[in-house]
Amino acid sequence: MSFADLTLDRWRSFDLADALRFAREAAGSVGGRVSLVDTTEHLGGPLHRVRVERDGQEFALIPGGTLRLGFDLDTWEPTPEQTADFEESLAEEYAYGPDLKAHLAELLSPPRTVTLATVFTAVANEPLTEPPAAMPAVLAGRGLRMPGADEWEHACGAGARTLFRWGDTCPIAEPSYGAGTFAPRCEPNAFGLRIAYDSYTAEIGGDPGAVHGGDGGESVCGGYGDLWAWLTLATANRNPAMAELVYGPEDGSPWEAFSVRPVLSLR
Repeated sequence: MSFADLTLDRWRSFDLADALRFAREAAGSVGGRVSLVDTTEHLGGPLHRVRVERDGQEFALIPGGTLRLGFDLDTWEPTPEQTADFEESLAEEYAYGPDLKAHLAELLSPPRTVTLATVFTAVANEPLTEPPAAMPAVLAGRGLRMPGADEWEHACGAGARTLFRWGDTCPIAEPSYGAGTFAPRCEPNAFGLRIAYDSYTAEIGGDPGAVHGGDGGESVCGGYGDLWAWLTLATANRNPAMAELVYGPEDGSPWEAFSVRPVLSLR
């Protein structure tokens, strides 16, 4: 089995010794070294987390396989608080549909089955240094690549099928940005990534139709509503309007405000 063929289900069957052995071998294959292996509770069972350092940058192991992604709006019901806050946004004519579910249908990727390779993904996003079209070459010069939209979503959700990586609700009265006191937003996710943590972030990848993990603060600065700002952190949010903006003509695209989360492929 190649390192890239590891599935999330098989990874979850490893004991700590097996996980450490795999991590060391996979890290060595890409010129890195294991800097951390620990275990957390996730989705009702233990999940080993691996960090690898390579060229001064930290990456987390993201096991792949055949996976379910997207968000099933048919099986989800908003809380009264979420509905009330969205209705305030709707009254201000900030919405993509007549109700919250219709609004989310325009933003979130649909439920689907995908097959992904196991990779190392950067623990932290980094600012773009060139326009989006030039970034694949920039990263390739470092032996890295852009993440696919499905890869980003899986890295964020880590198998969770909830609206956010931590669950279906959010503390609407608390800001969706800055240090905050809501620990699930501010802490690393189940794979150990600092991801979908601040609505003022905005990450691009290999899919020009998607922006992930925030909207650069547009919803906050625009006064679109508290829930709207939190929804920019939803795992399956592709933010098509923001994607259209960043992938517009280079002379009018605010690409300097965006970031990328590099991927280190395994063989």
